[in-house]
Amino acid sequence: MSGRGDEEASRLDQLKKTAAATVSEIGSLTVNDKGEVWFAELSEMWPGQAFTIKVKEVLFHEKSKYQDVLVFSSYEYGNVLVLDGVIQCTDRDEYSYQEMITHLPLCSLESPAKKVLVIGGGDGGVLREITRHETIETIEICELDEMVPEVAKKYFPKMAVGFDDERVKCHFMDGFKFLKEVDAGTYDAIIVDSSDPVGPAASLFQKPFFDLVHRALKDTGIVCTQAESVWLHLDIIQELHKLCLEVFRDPAKNSGSVNYAYCTIPTYPSGQIGFMLSSKSNIDFRSPKQKLSENSSALLKYYSPEIHGASFVLPQFAKKCLDC
Repeated sequence: MSGRGDEEASRLDQLKKTAAATVSEIGSLTVNDKGEVWFAELSEMWPGQAFTIKVKEVLFHEKSKYQDVLVFSSYEYGNVLVLDGVIQCTDRDEYSYQEMITHLPLCSLESPAKKVLVIGGGDGGVLREITRHETIETIEICELDEMVPEVAKKYFPKMAVGFDDERVKCHFMDGFKFLKEVDAGTYDAIIVDSSDPVGPAASLFQKPFFDLVHRALKDTGIVCTQAESVWLHLDIIQELHKLCLEVFRDPAKNSGSVNYAYCTIPTYPSGQIGFMLSSKSNIDFRSPKQKLSENSSALLKYYSPEIHGASFVLPQFAKKCLDC
C-alpha cells in the first residue's frame, strides 16, 4: 500500500511541477494541490470576488504593445481569450454578447443600415454579426491592437470569420483619433465593443469620445456601447447614462434618445453585461424595426425580436437609478 501511495504522491508532485512551469509567467493562473491549473479573473473592477475556470492548455501568451494577451483551452468553455487578466470571450457563450451589441442597434434603426463602424471588436465577433445584415454596404473596424485579430483568426475562427467579408475594411489605430478624421454624418450605426474603462479603453467612456461619435453619426443613426453590469457597476452606468443624455439629447428640438439594455453571459462578471444605446433622433429602442433574413435569423443563438424588447426591462433597483 505504501508503494502505491508513494507512486501517487510522485505523480502529483510531477503534475504540480509541470503545471508550475506552465503558469510561472502568467499571474492569473494558479496550481492547486491536485496539480490542476486554474485561471482566476481578479480585478479592482469587481473587488472581493473572482471567476475561475479550469485550464486544459495554455495556447498563447504574449504582451503586445498595449496589453497582455492570453488564450487557453478550458474544459467547459472551449477556448478563452483574456486581455490584461480579464475574460473577453469564450467559445461557449460569446454569441450572446456579440449578437446583442450588434442587433440591438441595427434592428432599432428606422431604415436599414448601409454604413457601420466598429470601435474595438478585434476578435471579429461583432463583424460576424453585422455581416448578417444584407443591406449593409460598408463595414469599418477600428482596432487599436493588431495582435488581437491575429490571435482570433488562429484560435477563434468562428468569430474571426467576420474579417473575411468583402465589405469589411480594417483600421489599426486609436478609435479616438480615427473619429477625429471622419466626416460628419458618416455612419448609420457605431458599435463600441470596448473592454472595461481602465487602461487603453478608459477614453471610450468619456465625453470627448462621445462628442466625436455624435458628430460621426447620421441624424437618424445609433451608437451602442458596452455598458457594464448593473450588479457591479451601477455608478459607472449612471455616469455613462448621464453623459449620453448630455451629448445626444437636444432640449431645444425635443429630440434625442438614450436607453440601457442587457443580456446574460456566464463568463462575464456577475453573469450579466449591458449596452447603452443613444441617438440624436427620437427612437423607441425597445421596438425592433428591422428584421434579419430568414437565413440569418436561423444562425442566431440568443437574439430575437422578443429578447430585443425584453432586454430593456430592468430590475427595479436599476430602473430607479437610470430612470428608464
